[in-house]
Amino acid sequence: MQSSVAFYTLGCKLNFSETSTIARDFQNLGYKRVEFEEVADIYVINTCSVTDNADKRFKDIVKLAYKKNPLAFVIAIGCYAQLKPQELAQVDNVDLVLGAQEKFKITHYLNDLQKKSVTEVHSCDIEEVDTYESAYSIGDRTRAFLKIQDGCDYVCTYCTIPMARGISRSDTLEHVLQNARDISEKGIKEIVLTGVNIGDYGKGELGNKKHENTFLDLVKALDDVLGVERIRISSIEPNLLQNETIQFVSTSRAFVPHFHIPLQSGSNELLKKMKRRYLRELYAERVSKIKELMPDACIGVDVIIGFPGETDALFLETYEFLNALDISYLHVFTYSERPNTEAVLMEGIVPQNVRHKRSKMLRGLSVKKRRAFYESQLGKPKTVLLESENKDGFMFGFTENYVKVKTLYHENLINTIHKVTLTKIDEDGHVLFE
Repeated sequence: MQSSVAFYTLGCKLNFSETSTIARDFQNLGYKRVEFEEVADIYVINTCSVTDNADKRFKDIVKLAYKKNPLAFVIAIGCYAQLKPQELAQVDNVDLVLGAQEKFKITHYLNDLQKKSVTEVHSCDIEEVDTYESAYSIGDRTRAFLKIQDGCDYVCTYCTIPMARGISRSDTLEHVLQNARDISEKGIKEIVLTGVNIGDYGKGELGNKKHENTFLDLVKALDDVLGVERIRISSIEPNLLQNETIQFVSTSRAFVPHFHIPLQSGSNELLKKMKRRYLRELYAERVSKIKELMPDACIGVDVIIGFPGETDALFLETYEFLNALDISYLHVFTYSERPNTEAVLMEGIVPQNVRHKRSKMLRGLSVKKRRAFYESQLGKPKTVLLESENKDGFMFGFTENYVKVKTLYHENLINTIHKVTLTKIDEDGHVLFE
């Protein structure tokens, strides 16, 4: 009888690309993939450790799997599994925990799917993780997340990712291009480049510590891959987003005018405490360059509030800096203490209620920024890629510059691109078009 397997992914686009690749490995061996809400023989949970909430959610997901099938074999992989393998092993009904290197060999550990009285753990020291594993997601008919890089050599004082994913290393240029061609052949129209620190692309390629190719080399090569209609650059460090890359994107065939650039703080004092590799002045220069060359570009920003030492005055520096910037939306993260980071030992802890208040203020600013950006796009011709979800008779999609649009659902419009004119914003904040 064919065994079934279900997957649940916590965290980032990179995790989704890796889950999808691991799922294909199972399917190639004859396993039947089912939804996580269904009864399965094996449940695989790809974990995240970026926020405290992601840690807590893991236990709830294990309970959900147990409720569906008390005899199912439950496996934990991902960043949390690398950082805290023994902690996950103590969670009731978890049978197998695999670290950063071992997760890609997951099917090698499935000789016996009987429930374990003692959880099996396979996890090496992160210093030993130096190989690169390629990945891309194809679960969504509209877009694919294409992994180009893994790991990080930065030492930001709040971050555990280098401890969970190891040193910066990259896929080979030719392999990325082949993956892009494979994705295109499946009829997927949009590719999102993903990794831990994608601007560092080229380091670790072919096992070389130095850069074999640059991120700009990759961007130029991908732009020539026929059949790929849209490519988005996901989160990229401002110091690694070179003006030459911005210039190329502004005239490219496939790359869209949408950038997501982490800021983390608008205070130079806090940026230094965070050990970020830029100051706010460079960030403002990058935004200015993008808008100079692509006035309609969408720019998203990551920002952390409540970092140790963030006084009211320093928070207002961030707020006022963001308010003045020509950006489109914010992803607001409330600082959470992570074990084994420098920041956890810093003085000036910000009370939780203050963190909550500041988060609310920045989320309100994000709503204002997004509304202003959407309004600035009304009356303009755009291209829209429509998606498959049917929500109360409506379907959604995104313009090239990441305006979310809404129209009546028609099955034959799924995964199609249309030239439209944006007309108005509805009561839910979605943009209508004709």
